[in-house]
Amino acid sequence: MHFPPLTITFLGTGTSSGVPMIACNCEVCQSADPKDNRLRSSILVQSETTTLVVDTTPDFRYQMLRSKVIKLDAVLYTHPHKDHIAGMDDIRAFNFFNHAAVDVYANEITQKALRNEFYYVFAEHKYPGIPDISLHDVPTNSFLVGDIPVQPILTWHLHMPVLGYRFGDFTYITDANRIDAAEKQKIVGSKILVLNALRHKKHISHFTLQEAIDMADELGVPEAYFTHISHQLGTHALVSGTLPKGRHLAYDGLSLQIL
Repeated sequence: MHFPPLTITFLGTGTSSGVPMIACNCEVCQSADPKDNRLRSSILVQSETTTLVVDTTPDFRYQMLRSKVIKLDAVLYTHPHKDHIAGMDDIRAFNFFNHAAVDVYANEITQKALRNEFYYVFAEHKYPGIPDISLHDVPTNSFLVGDIPVQPILTWHLHMPVLGYRFGDFTYITDANRIDAAEKQKIVGSKILVLNALRHKKHISHFTLQEAIDMADELGVPEAYFTHISHQLGTHALVSGTLPKGRHLAYDGLSLQIL
């Protein structure tokens, strides 16, 4: 399959509360380093002709403005948690200026959450100006969004199925703490892997930083970036200085070229 050159931008790299966290006086939340300011986790994937995002966070409007996104073809959802779907209403701006519906891809449980949360989008008699979307099931096998090939990867967030996505040589996985053997094979061969790395201490449904490092090593991916980071992990500068070669903390606004 042909893979067009892609630009990947980290729209947000924080956990559900964001960083800084409301009312917190810890070193990370009070840090003056912009890399310690983390909106909720999402990425922007762009080819020459196609633009998609993975998840619409509560910060979606600002993320689009900050990255100067003027066209959106599709949204790929990972799972139905609020910090990953809450911004869907702001898709309507793209409808207005692009004069087209936005394709939305989601698994069954995420579609149910979208229908509950944004019931007015799916009403029989629609109010003018609401988001205009075309809702699709996520196929098991690879599919195309415009000219961008997408390979879904099933992971587990404790007992909840969460979809990761591979775009050519780049794989993005958030909110996971387990990947089955068959799905790991879909990641093998990636040049860049993004994994959630919430904190150092064991968590019930997220990889720790060490678990994320170990997973990247196991899969033999040369470059890994860690996202969905909480203030409990430590400052960007401090943690970055401890990481092995080829292992990095992502940060908001980081852009990668996938050729």
